[in-house]
Amino acid sequence: MDAIKIVLAGQPNVGKSMLINAMSGSHGLKVGNFSGVTVEKTEVCFEHHCHMFEMVDLPGTYSLRGFTQEEKVAHDYLNNEAYDVIINVLDSTHLQRNLLLTLELLKLNKKMVLALNMADEAKKEGLEIDVKQIEAIIGVPVVLVSANTNEGVEELLQRIHDVADSSERRASNIVYSDVVEEEIFKLSFFMKKKGFKLRDLSTREIAIRLLLEDKDLYKELHDEPIMIQLQPRLLEAFEHIYTHHETKDVAEIKANEYIAIAKGIRMETVKCNREKGEKNVTKKIDDILINRFLGVPIFLFLMWGLFQLTFVLGSIPMEWIETGIRLFGDAVGAGITHEGLRSLIVEGIIAGVGAVLLFLPNIIILFLGIALLETTGYMSRVSFLLDGFFHKFGLHGKSFIPLVTGFGCSVPAYMATRTLKNEKDRLITLFIIGFMSCGAKLPVYVLFIGAFFPTENAGNMLFAIYMAGALLGLVMAKALRVFVFKSKDEPFVMEMPKYRWPSFSLIWHTVYSKALSYLKKAGTFILAASMLIWFASNYPNQPDLEEDYGIKIEQASANEAEISTLNNELKLAKLEGSYLGQLGKATEPFFAPLGFDWKMTVALETGLAAKEVVVSTLGVLYAIGDEVDEEDNTLRKALNDNYSTATAFAFIVFVMIYLPCLAASMVFAKEAGGYKYLAYLFIFTTITAWVLSFITYRILL
Repeated sequence: MDAIKIVLAGQPNVGKSMLINAMSGSHGLKVGNFSGVTVEKTEVCFEHHCHMFEMVDLPGTYSLRGFTQEEKVAHDYLNNEAYDVIINVLDSTHLQRNLLLTLELLKLNKKMVLALNMADEAKKEGLEIDVKQIEAIIGVPVVLVSANTNEGVEELLQRIHDVADSSERRASNIVYSDVVEEEIFKLSFFMKKKGFKLRDLSTREIAIRLLLEDKDLYKELHDEPIMIQLQPRLLEAFEHIYTHHETKDVAEIKANEYIAIAKGIRMETVKCNREKGEKNVTKKIDDILINRFLGVPIFLFLMWGLFQLTFVLGSIPMEWIETGIRLFGDAVGAGITHEGLRSLIVEGIIAGVGAVLLFLPNIIILFLGIALLETTGYMSRVSFLLDGFFHKFGLHGKSFIPLVTGFGCSVPAYMATRTLKNEKDRLITLFIIGFMSCGAKLPVYVLFIGAFFPTENAGNMLFAIYMAGALLGLVMAKALRVFVFKSKDEPFVMEMPKYRWPSFSLIWHTVYSKALSYLKKAGTFILAASMLIWFASNYPNQPDLEEDYGIKIEQASANEAEISTLNNELKLAKLEGSYLGQLGKATEPFFAPLGFDWKMTVALETGLAAKEVVVSTLGVLYAIGDEVDEEDNTLRKALNDNYSTATAFAFIVFVMIYLPCLAASMVFAKEAGGYKYLAYLFIFTTITAWVLSFITYRILL
């Protein structure tokens, strides 16, 4: 059975994902990443009329110039990979804008089919599209389709067969401005006279690419002898074109040419039967949702609702999962007699995997909400509403989603940065998400606020901590933009797709793939890291210490209070002598200028596994027990007796800023593109936390 490899290319929000589902019947979809990057890749294989179709869905991109990571991926794939046919998917209701990418794809000289998607919406808007005329102008087959209703899908599949099997190339009738056409003719005529040939490109196509400064073609022609004679002719041609366009920026000239061509095609092939001034449904909804006064409050309310659902509704199954993991651990532990092996499996492996499974409900609810907002077309309006404010801090409007998610949990927040298309915008957002205090830091805040501040001021202090973290994050984003991730501002392209009812199959596919990706990425790494921390806190063995305390506990006989005290003292002594305790003692000089002793240092280091562990670690260190929580008055009194308010404030600042938990760190490394970025994050957060904690301590001392 012959296989046909097909590439889907198109601008964002043209319905490529829905179309690939409609063509394949949603069977065999496989989601992964393009090699070396975090850009998502969807592949599917299915049989159609004795051919095996292998489809690859490229990321949505406005052009192939290589500005964003998505554009680079699309450009590299289309230019360097082997495939048979390009399906260029366009939004029928925004034909002129979508044709700009089509004109770039035509330069690739590949077999191509144009799929004018959302035909049903075009009809509702009173648009009549002359498909045959578009076909005649562009020179490639054109099919009117609707992924929503399956209209034209079978015809599209058949046209793919025809194009793949055909060896003929249809000539394009695209015409540039008079001055460009004049220079195209001169260069083409010269190359014909010289008998110059390059692959299967016509001399006209070569001339067009040369005049539009196609870098790939210039590299290919670099060693060709004809370039010596072409060079003065090209210089002359460019001077002529510059005179007529009043600019020497070829990219700007090219953009103007493409806009004019796209506008001409639209005017010649699209007829609008709707009366002027008549508002469609989308326009009526936009009058409310992107209203200058109502837009932001409505969005904040929707995000508040999603936030509440994610972390309030999600807490219900989290409790069930936590209980199930604990019961499972108890059941497994009961069958293991060897204490060391039991501790490794129950406290290391099962607890480590459980820490990942615990967040799965949050992941599913969060991505379900985001998928609903994206597929209905609302999320694009959010960028428009917030871009202006976030731009002042070097962020993109879409950064708001992962940042607000970070107040609940950093793991889904890091994954939510995938909505950001520009690599540097995504990296800056990834680096500052940790400044948004996640729910796991709340017990630490509550513990120290309760220990050092009166009850009537506790709420105000908690609010101040959260707001301080958020504001600090915005300031650090600006600093990263200015000093680290230097680049020109990304042009803010306002994409306004039509509002649509969400597709159940697309929602399911999105949520399922994201949840599966989370389990694969976080689960494998957290397991090994949890086992490492377990080992560091339980070894080396200290038999003499255990024997001494064993005798004391035996002598205490029936005195339960004394036995409990001795057990807590044993835990403290064992932890102090463990590799983790030794590390705390060794790193104590680093933290001493902040007012921290080795106990606080160990608490911070165990907090790298999970921030909640800071509280239980302090409980062990003060011989109170590891079952304490942030409401424990005995631990609060112990902290108040041993530390000053300045030290407490400095500790809160450090917890607010330093590296997130192990699960979040592993996800960060994957989303950022490598463990070198995790090393950068560790250095960035540690230095920032140390400096600000030092300043806080010295001011309040």
